[in-house]
Parts: sequence; C-alpha cells; structure tokens
Amino acid sequence: QVQLVESGGGLVQAGGSLRLSCAASGRTFSSYGMAWFRQAPGKEREFVAAISWSGGGTVYEDSVKGRFTISRDNAKNTMYLQLNSLKPEDTGVYYCAALRGSKWFGGQDEYHYWGQGTQVTVSS
Repeated sequence: QVQLVESGGGLVQAGGSLRLSCAASGRTFSSYGMAWFRQAPGKEREFVAAISWSGGGTVYEDSVKGRFTISRDNAKNTMYLQLNSLKPEDTGVYYCAALRGSKWFGGQDEYHYWGQGTQVTVSS
C-alpha cells in the first residue's frame, strides 16, 4: 500500500512558476512508476508526465513539453513537477499516481494509487 500526498499548488500569474511535490509513504517507492495527471474544471482528467523507477525515463504530454519537468528523489520518497511558463490553460487540480509492476508508464486506469490532488490556478 502506498499513500501519496501532493503539495505546492497555488495561485500564480501567467508566465510564472510552481514546483509540485508528491510525497509517498512506504519503503518501496523506487519500485513504482510515477506520474502526474491534471483535471481542469469541467474536463476529464488528463495525463501530464510520467517518470520511470530510477528517473532515467520520462514522458510528457505535448502541451507541457519544454515547460514542465518531472523528477524524483527515491531517497526522499518524493516526486516533483516543476512548472514553468505557466498558462491559464494549465489551471486545474494536479494529481500524482503510482504504478506497480513491469511497466513504468500506462493509461490512467492502470495506476494503482492516487493522491488527493493540489490546486494550480494560473491567472491571465
């Protein structure tokens, strides 16, 4: 069992930056593929970025490439998402998720554990 707690959200002006954190409980954090998803008001939850067990592999949704950076520190059981050059369309609740097994990246339905989310609001 893994418990995930996100933090770092807030209100920021367009062009600004935020750093989200996802703290995980347990001693097997490094065995989970990790990801960030987000849900904008009135929209479906969507994939943002994912990172492999050691951090050597990453993948991003096209609209955030070059602006967001996913990383993890397995010694601290924590994953991060650096959000730069924020746009109003980045507004939403950001969730972290953990995937166990032989894959480090998958569809939403494949993730086994989810955090409660942290709100990011970007004003124009």
